[in-house]
Amino acid sequence: MKKETSKSIQELAYYSSLGLTVALSIFIGLFLGVWLDGKFETSPVLTFLFLGLGIAAGFRHLVRAAKRSRKL
Repeated sequence: MKKETSKSIQELAYYSSLGLTVALSIFIGLFLGVWLDGKFETSPVLTFLFLGLGIAAGFRHLVRAAKRSRKL
């Protein structure tokens, strides 16, 4: 396979995984918050806190990907 084709496929795989990464970040934050709320009986404080952290982590990954695409 040509070097250029291989690089294009690698970039396509990276950018196609962005949606999955954002969704997993949000759901992991949500489920961790729900679990901790159940454990410490602080409902819904930790759910909202960890949901916000998950959303922030997902969007941080999107920003890093956008910066990476500008360098290419």
